[in-house]
Amino acid sequence: MPSCLCRLQVRKILDLVQSKGEEVSEFFLYLLQQLADAYVDLRPWLLEIGFSPSLLIQSKVVVNTDPVSRYTQQLRHHLGRDSKFMLCYAQKEELLLEEIYMDTIMELVGFSNESLGSLDSPACLLDHTTGILNEQGETIFVLGDAGVGKSMLLQRLQSLWATGRLDSGVKFFFHFRCRMFSCFRESDRLCLQDLLFKHYCYPQQDPEEVFAFLLRFPHVALFTFDGLDELHSDLDLSRVPDSSCPWEPAHPLVLLANLLSGKLLKGASKLLTARTGIEVPRQFLRKKVLLRGFSPSHLRAYARKMFPERALQDHLLSQLEANPNLCSLCSVPLFCWIIFRCFQHFRAAFEGSPQLPNCMMTLTDVFLLVTEVHLNRMQPSSLVQRNTRSPVETLRAGRDTLCSLGQVAHRGMERSLFVFTQEEVQASGLQEGDMQLGFLRALPELGPGEDQQSYEFFHLTLQAFFTAFFLVLDDRVGTRELLRFFQDWMPPGGTAAASCYPPFLPFQCLRGSGPSREDLFKNKDHFQFTSLFLCGLLSKAKQKLLRHLVPAAALRRKRKALWAHLFSSLQGYLKSLPRVQVESFNQVQAMPTFIWMLRCIYETQSQKVGQLAARGICANYLKLTYCNACSADCSALSFVLHHFRKRLALDLDNNNLNDYGVRELRPCFSRLTVIR
Repeated sequence: MPSCLCRLQVRKILDLVQSKGEEVSEFFLYLLQQLADAYVDLRPWLLEIGFSPSLLIQSKVVVNTDPVSRYTQQLRHHLGRDSKFMLCYAQKEELLLEEIYMDTIMELVGFSNESLGSLDSPACLLDHTTGILNEQGETIFVLGDAGVGKSMLLQRLQSLWATGRLDSGVKFFFHFRCRMFSCFRESDRLCLQDLLFKHYCYPQQDPEEVFAFLLRFPHVALFTFDGLDELHSDLDLSRVPDSSCPWEPAHPLVLLANLLSGKLLKGASKLLTARTGIEVPRQFLRKKVLLRGFSPSHLRAYARKMFPERALQDHLLSQLEANPNLCSLCSVPLFCWIIFRCFQHFRAAFEGSPQLPNCMMTLTDVFLLVTEVHLNRMQPSSLVQRNTRSPVETLRAGRDTLCSLGQVAHRGMERSLFVFTQEEVQASGLQEGDMQLGFLRALPELGPGEDQQSYEFFHLTLQAFFTAFFLVLDDRVGTRELLRFFQDWMPPGGTAAASCYPPFLPFQCLRGSGPSREDLFKNKDHFQFTSLFLCGLLSKAKQKLLRHLVPAAALRRKRKALWAHLFSSLQGYLKSLPRVQVESFNQVQAMPTFIWMLRCIYETQSQKVGQLAARGICANYLKLTYCNACSADCSALSFVLHHFRKRLALDLDNNNLNDYGVRELRPCFSRLTVIR
C-alpha cells in the first residue's frame, strides 16, 4: 500500500472493502493507525474520528512493508550497532557505552559565550523551547576543549535514538564526522541523495520513495556532524556557494555548508561539534552549547561507575585529592578515563594494592603510562608469570613501533592532517601487529573510491603526544624542526621580541617572513599539545628514561634549545604586549597564549626553567582576565611566581577557577599586592 494516501483515497478504499464486511474495514483502519509513521497525512483524520479497534482486531499481526518505516528500522539497527561499544586503546578491547558513559556539564551560552543556563541531559539538546538564539537558525552548535566528550555525547544520542529512548519525533538520524569530508577529491561531485545513501546507509527498498519522504518532511530528520575543527580545508561557511536543489550535484563540502545553513533540507535539525575557539556564522546558529567536562560530583559518580567497590572508590578519590594536579586532569573526561585505567593497571600490577605512584604526575606522565601499559599488553601473557619488565625495558623494546607511530603523527601534524591513507601508514614502517596497540585505528568510513582503508589516531591528543615523541627520539631532528610547533606563540609584530632570542634560535623561520593569510580555524590545540608534551618529555625527570632511547648529546642539545626558547618566547611575548599605567602599576593584559606557555613551563617540572620564566615577567600588574584559565593553571602560575622576587598585582577575574585554584595560589600570596 502506498504511503501517500489522502482522505479521499481512504474513503474510496473503504467503500471497496466494505463489501467484505465490517471486520475487514475495521482492520484496514487499524492498519493505518498502526502504521502512522507511514501515513503521516492521515494522523489528524485518525485522531478526529477517534477510531478504537476491537480486541479481536488488535490481536491480528500487522506486517510493516512501508519503505520509509523500514528505513527507519534500518537506521536504528545501523546506529545501535555502531554506538553500543566504545573502542578503547587496545583494539581488541571494546567497552559498553552504557558502562562508561556519563553526562558532563552542558551549559547553554549566547553568541559571546555568556551563560544562559544548564542542560540536564543529551535529549535536552533537541528541545526547541530553550536556549534559542536565532529562530531562523537551524544548527545546534556544541563546543568544548579536546577530550571533553563531544564525540561521546553524539554517540550517546545515537544510542538513545536507536533504542527508542529519544522522544524527539526523529525518524531519520544521519551521523557524519567532518574529517570524512577531507577524503573527497576537489573534483568530486555528489547529490544529496548519494551523500546520504551511498556514503552512509543505503535503503533496502525504494530509495527514491524514502528520499521523497525526507524532502517532504525534513523536520523528522536529525543530522550530526562531529569535529568541524578536524576538517582539513579552507572552507569558509559564510562564503560557500548556495546549493538549494537536492538533486543538483555539488562538492560534498558545499552540501555540508548548505545543510548547516538550512539551504538544503530546511527544517531538519543539525547538530555540529567543534573545539573551543572555532566560530560558526551567527545566522547558522539556533542554539549554542558549551561542554565543561566533569564537576567534582561527576568525578565521584564516575568513580562509583568504574569501581563498584566502596573501598576502591575511597582510595582512588583520596589519592586524587592528595595529587591536585592529577585530579584537575580528571575534569576532562578523556583524561579521567585514562587515569582511572592506569589506576586499574597499577592495582593489578601491584597484586591488588590500589596504589598510584607518589610522584607528581603530569599529563606527559599519564600518556607515558598509557604507552607502557599497552606495549606490555602486546607481549605474550602467562597464567603463572607476571610481566616484570621495567618502563625502560618496555619502551626500549617498543622503540621502533613508537618511532613509526611518531613518524605518521608528525607528518600529519605538519599539515594539520588527521586522516592517513594506507600508503602513508605503510611508508612509516608500521607492522600489522603494531596496529593492534589501538593508538592508530581504521576509519569506519572508507574513502570515496572505497578501494583502500584510511586510518586515524584514537584522539588528537594522542597524535600530538606521538609527534612530540618523534621529535625527541629522532636524531635527525634539528632545532628548527624541534621548535616548529611553537610558531603560533610568537609575539605580534616580532620586532621587539626578536632581540630577546639567542642567535642560534631560528626566530625568522618560526615567525614567518610576512603577514600570512588569516586562518579560518584559529584554534591550534594540536600544536599546543605537541609543544606541551615536548616540554614534558625533555624535562629533567624523564632523562633517566629517555637516555636509553636517545643519545645523550642529542638530548642535551634539544633541552638547551627548548629551555632558551621558552624563556625568550615568554619574555618577548610579555614585552610585546601594550602597557597601561594604572595608578602606580605598570599593567599588561596577557592572552590565552600566556596560559599555554605557563602550562609548558609547568610540564618541565624544572625549577631552573621556572626561575628563567619568572625573570621574564617585566611588569608589576599581570592581568589574566578572559584567558580560559582553569584551576590546574593556577598550579602552573604558582610554579612560576614562586620564583618571582618582586611584588606583583594579579588579576584572574572571569576565568574558570574554583577553590583548588585559590589553594594553589596561596604560597604566592606573600608576593602579591593585589589578587583578583
